Amino acid sequence: MRPIRTREPLPVVLAGARGHGRSHLLDIHRLEERGLVRLAGVCELRPLDAAELEGLGNPRQSDDFEALLAATGARIAVLSTPIQTHTELALAAARHGAHILLEKPPAPSYAEFRRMTTGVEAAGRACQIGFQSLGSHAVPAIRRMVEDGVIGELVGVGAAGAWVRDEAYFRRAPWAGRRRLNGADVVDGVLTNPLAHAVATALALAGAPRAEDVAEVETELLRANAVESDDTSAVRVVTTAGHRVTVAATLCAERSAEPYVLVHGTRGRIAFRYLTDRVLVHRDGHDDPVVTGHGRTGLLENLVAHVTEGDPLWVPPEATGAFMRVVEAVRTAPEPRALPAAHWRTEPGESAPRRVVAGIDALVEESAASLRLFSELGAPWAKPR
Repeated sequence: MRPIRTREPLPVVLAGARGHGRSHLLDIHRLEERGLVRLAGVCELRPLDAAELEGLGNPRQSDDFEALLAATGARIAVLSTPIQTHTELALAAARHGAHILLEKPPAPSYAEFRRMTTGVEAAGRACQIGFQSLGSHAVPAIRRMVEDGVIGELVGVGAAGAWVRDEAYFRRAPWAGRRRLNGADVVDGVLTNPLAHAVATALALAGAPRAEDVAEVETELLRANAVESDDTSAVRVVTTAGHRVTVAATLCAERSAEPYVLVHGTRGRIAFRYLTDRVLVHRDGHDDPVVTGHGRTGLLENLVAHVTEGDPLWVPPEATGAFMRVVEAVRTAPEPRALPAAHWRTEPGESAPRRVVAGIDALVEESAASLRLFSELGAPWAKPR
């Protein structure tokens, strides 16, 4: 694709401006102030009011996405809509000549992912997948450290995510907590949506971001909440290079903790706290870790630079192919098993009761440290392997 160079702000249409979409609205506002983009349209079932649009002018609003694209001449479409709508909306945007920032997960199945990427590529449009953690400058820095042998030979990568979510979280939208809705795949599980960054970032740091880098995927999917999807799960990917990538995650933690990725080497470890872009290098024989902070490139800003100046995309679809192999493994796995009531308890949550799995915080951390699944750690509720 030949980049189109322009000094005019690029017109942007945002589909899905509430909930998580609010963060995209704020990012567009930030780039508007720098003269890089202008908010040309908002696609929502219920129009935004003046307070929600404060500082963003008076963009065209409609619940008809394609009509909005045609009316605004949008050069970029930001899609922050339900998972099961991603493929069709991305293809529609590409047909109308818009480049795309697509919220994660990019699709609910590997087949839909391939259909979307093939169609967008055929239309000659660019697509950036919204894994913000992969815009961190820490990711290439850690990869360089691994390649330079700072922690010896790479052994594997673990990741841990322990978050607290109450029952209202699973009622926030009709598709929340669902594996399917009206016959369509959704696959809204802890590994594929709320803590998907842990999975994608672990695969990137293992040097295995592409679909062809994956040799095998094992899953252990469980749920404490009365929902279809998994809320307490572990996955292990074996890469074609023979490395193990293990991620353990829960939405039923005793207390919320900052998620992290742990790169294991023969002579040390590197911890990446991807919400704050901090890197901690633990080398054998050294008492204290070396701690560094890193910058981050915003994914919409990078997409604008790609369209106008030809800068490489930080998160093109092929960089999320391995993650989509994990989504597919979760989608095709047996239904998540309900944890026995003896192993979880109910506590007050922020706006509704929440369910807490006993001892899960320690198990999640031990999984990242040992590259083992819950069943291999002796969790009493995990099915023996």
